Amino acid sequence: MMLLKTSLRSFFAHKGRMALSLIAVVLSVAFVSGTLVFSNTATSTFDRLFASTASDISVQPPKADLDDEDDEPHATVPTVPAGTVEKVAATAGVKQALGQVFVSNAVLVNPVTNKQVGPTGGAPTLTGNWTDTPRNSVEITSGHVPQGADQIVLDADTAKRAKLGLGDKLRVITATNGTHDFSIAGIATFKTTNPGAALAFLDTPTAQRDLLGKAEFTSVEAFGDGSRSNEQLKADALGKLGGGYQVKTAAEQKEENNKSVGSFLNFMKYAMLGFAGISLLVGGFLIINTFSMLVAQRTREIGLLRAIGGSRRQVNRSVLVEALILGLLGSTLGLGAGLGLATGLIQLMKAVGMNLSAADLQIGLNVPIAAYAVGIVITVLAAWIPARRASRIAPMAALRDHGTPAEARSNVVRSVIGLVLTAGGGGLLVLAAGADKAATGGQYLGLGVLLTLVGFVVLGPLLATTVVRVLGALLPAVFGPSGRLAQRNAMRNPRRTGATAAALMIGLALVIGASVFTSSVVKSTNEQIDKSVGADYVVSSSQGIIGDAMVQAAKRTPGVEHVTEQKELRGVLTGPDGKAVKTRLSAVSAHFTDDFRLPVKAGAVESLQQGSLVVAEDFAQEHGLKVGDPVKIDYGQGRTQSVPVGVVMSKGDSLFNGATFIAVDTVAKAVPELPADAVVYGKAAPGADVAKTLAALEDSLKDYPQLKVRDQAGYKDLVQEQVNTLLYMIYGLLGLAIVVAVLGVVNTLALSVVERTREIGLLRAIGLSRRQLRRMIRLESVVIALFGALLGTALGLAWGVTGQQVLKDQGLASLAVPTGTIVATLIASVVIGLVAALVPAFRAGRMNVLAAIATD
Repeated sequence: MMLLKTSLRSFFAHKGRMALSLIAVVLSVAFVSGTLVFSNTATSTFDRLFASTASDISVQPPKADLDDEDDEPHATVPTVPAGTVEKVAATAGVKQALGQVFVSNAVLVNPVTNKQVGPTGGAPTLTGNWTDTPRNSVEITSGHVPQGADQIVLDADTAKRAKLGLGDKLRVITATNGTHDFSIAGIATFKTTNPGAALAFLDTPTAQRDLLGKAEFTSVEAFGDGSRSNEQLKADALGKLGGGYQVKTAAEQKEENNKSVGSFLNFMKYAMLGFAGISLLVGGFLIINTFSMLVAQRTREIGLLRAIGGSRRQVNRSVLVEALILGLLGSTLGLGAGLGLATGLIQLMKAVGMNLSAADLQIGLNVPIAAYAVGIVITVLAAWIPARRASRIAPMAALRDHGTPAEARSNVVRSVIGLVLTAGGGGLLVLAAGADKAATGGQYLGLGVLLTLVGFVVLGPLLATTVVRVLGALLPAVFGPSGRLAQRNAMRNPRRTGATAAALMIGLALVIGASVFTSSVVKSTNEQIDKSVGADYVVSSSQGIIGDAMVQAAKRTPGVEHVTEQKELRGVLTGPDGKAVKTRLSAVSAHFTDDFRLPVKAGAVESLQQGSLVVAEDFAQEHGLKVGDPVKIDYGQGRTQSVPVGVVMSKGDSLFNGATFIAVDTVAKAVPELPADAVVYGKAAPGADVAKTLAALEDSLKDYPQLKVRDQAGYKDLVQEQVNTLLYMIYGLLGLAIVVAVLGVVNTLALSVVERTREIGLLRAIGLSRRQLRRMIRLESVVIALFGALLGTALGLAWGVTGQQVLKDQGLASLAVPTGTIVATLIASVVIGLVAALVPAFRAGRMNVLAAIATD
């Protein structure tokens, strides 16, 4: 009880000094708890949606042999015969059976603006037939159901975003069944949650004709009369229908649907937990610093406790109890902040069309458990080192307020450990850069990153003494006494300086490493485009499907010499070694080798159009293939053929790395119904103006707004955009790390000002002005921030360069060091140092000189 009272009094006596550490704990817990609440809420909402709308059993076409992992839209949609509805309806226990048409390969377009309606990525656009089922996901809230070949119903969320209403025109474009115009006859509203998809409904005959091109269905949905379980209904339906169908119960449909949204929700979840992890990591340094300084400031108090009979264990527990109080308070506040964060995420999802309800937050038992576990564990662990140090203070040494020899010995041990870890991590980075295989290099790189990071953190105090001396060398000459004092203050306690700079170091190491990697990706890809791509234009679709009518429109464009088509399909390849490998095949038309310069290691590119296969060097080495060796290709459904290897491509070009090419004419011999084109390339005719031909090509394809036409410069911009997605995520993590790092610098300076109260009073008494005092604190802050920035830059460069070397044979052939980003981060570090020093410098300048001198 006495220990608890002492800890409580000490905590509340220093509550102001603990405030910033409390913020770090709150941030960490908020991200963890907020992420879990959001994830629980979204999962629960979708569970209710799928449970309330799924039929008892769903009869679907057989799954293609090789499509078990392929979620991409297809131009040709698998169907079941119309007679299947009657067969299912006649099954014992089935109350109602309905034929359903739903496709994801149709595009909705506003003919007035010629813009695509609905999501262009992520959630699908689903177009189908209107059916009245006992569990419809939507209900007509305006207008009526589609009646006739010219009417369509649109979901309310999509209609609102596209500013469409009753009577407005809506165009439906399909890759294989042409373009059709409709009038909006009704608006349908989701009964529960709109997962972000756009829904459009036609009447059944129109849906079959315009979407499928035949009087069949994509599935049959059946609802039981309650006399049999869903599993019994499934077994009976399979018995009546025979083989060749997929029959799924409501539970199986729910599981499948959850998988489809799970990838997006998991991405959100793990991204947010990444923010939480960064916050926990850098917040740990802040807490260590806070308790280290509080212990240092209470050295005499601890000595008195020991002198009157307090044991080491009691002193240790006293500090840890304070940390426990901080963790409990921070976890409680963080849990509340997490609910606010979850509400914000739900509002963000509403902005992108996923209508989750903030009034129905799901706070499961895992949320408070995770919140308090994270907040308390990280705080107590971070405070354990200062607590242990406090317990080892000898009573007489504490009363004299002198350091102990053990501290010097611990610094030596720390330095040795830091050097070993850093050297080991550096050695692993060297091994990674020289590894023969990217997988092996990646393992070395991951371990090397971890060891060098921990090594730099442990080695921080030793580096601080040397680096700060160099960084602050000009301060005395430029700023006089203020500069000299700032330099010495930063060097006075290297352990504190190292811990304060570590938080900033981690954030900057991440951004510099990511910047080097992404800059190298862009540079390497651009060089490879210049070297390997002869085509002038790239035509792609937001859905990955380009229909024949679109291809013919491109071919008719004035100034276009020829068009190269590329189709994607799956196949199982079996070489002479007997190993079967599932892979994606790119089937290309005759002009492919004119538009692309393949990196040939062996063979002749002319053989591609003569019926041979083009494989990557890694694939050839793994399976012992050489030019002329036969490879059996199984396209599924009994369609097979044997083709010889005609070209082995050398590795090192990311455009073709891991690709397998085959001629369209070759595939057509085994697969009569080829898929639609995935991408189309165009070549300007000799003498034609490339820019004018680009405009003409865009004009030829203007009726298909889902298509995007790019020249080579636009193609390079696309690569840059894709890379920037990763970079912006890293920048987000950096932003959070910087926030906590700034808190750490502010906390360190604020506590050091309190710690040096008498010293500051004496400095003011002998003539140091308020301006000089504030300047001293600002310069000290800048030096610490620059120290962290330099360490982070060194680490980030080492990580980024090594990452590029690991992947040099996978297409990342050129190294690019973003000097602009590095300079910007160093300048930003100076600004961070100045901002962090504002409040501590202001407080120091307002100290009463006599009161400061009299402080004990």
